[in-house]
Amino acid sequence: MGSQLLSPSSEAAIWARLMQAQKDELPHEAAEFLLSLDFGDGDQHRMLQLAERSDAGTLTAEEQTEFDGYLHVGNLLAVMQSKARLALKTKS
Repeated sequence: MGSQLLSPSSEAAIWARLMQAQKDELPHEAAEFLLSLDFGDGDQHRMLQLAERSDAGTLTAEEQTEFDGYLHVGNLLAVMQSKARLALKTKS
């Protein structure tokens, strides 16, 4: 399995399904908060390092696990922010 894909049983995949299953509209304040979330400079730098090592095929097993974690959390954040954008759009 490539590191880009979420395992259906991973915590991030479960959270993503939980967010997608919510029928209630996201409160405006919560949507704005979710859209304000982003990785800090240190994490962005580390993700870039890991991505470069992954492309080169030189990640250790520990680094692969770390990179997978970043990818999973990033995917979850994308789902949450998508839901937030939809909530703000419907309130306009």
